Amino acid sequence: MSRIGKKPIALAKGVKYTVEGNTVVVEGPKGKVTALIAQGITLETVDGTLHVNRTNDKDAAVHGLTRALVFNAVHGVTEGWKRELDIVGIGYRAELKGKGMVVFTLGYSHPIEFPLPTGIEVAIDPKQTHLTITGIDRQKVGQVAADMRSLRKPDPYKNKGVRYSDEKLKKKAGKTGAK
Repeated sequence: MSRIGKKPIALAKGVKYTVEGNTVVVEGPKGKVTALIAQGITLETVDGTLHVNRTNDKDAAVHGLTRALVFNAVHGVTEGWKRELDIVGIGYRAELKGKGMVVFTLGYSHPIEFPLPTGIEVAIDPKQTHLTITGIDRQKVGQVAADMRSLRKPDPYKNKGVRYSDEKLKKKAGKTGAK
């Protein structure tokens, strides 16, 4: 039996879900998110918690996956998801242009304009080197953070670039002058 699949999902007040075919629509105080449900997986509510059950052992491979997707949707509509990025380097910064555009200055000959998808918000600190990406869809928040990081990945020698705040980097040693 899947250990993750067996764990119940706590439903907070105001969270409702409806199953429509092979998708589940979770609605909460922050909005609504859809998640896929694999065939052979059923959802049931018992005492304010959501249980993800499978019909037979053939569906064991997707039992934990489906539970994780539904949990991410429930967590997103109640608390939301957040990812933080740091920009390291002299002259490297980001600024908000309007509501849906982030402009990066990352040492290239031109500024990079990054359009934000719907449902994603970005907050930039006053020093313009720390970004907080928030939203209700975990996959979307993570993808936007990964796309922003890929604009200038951290350099292994000087550690300059865009990195996750909790990312640990190993600094490589440069050339030595031995002859």
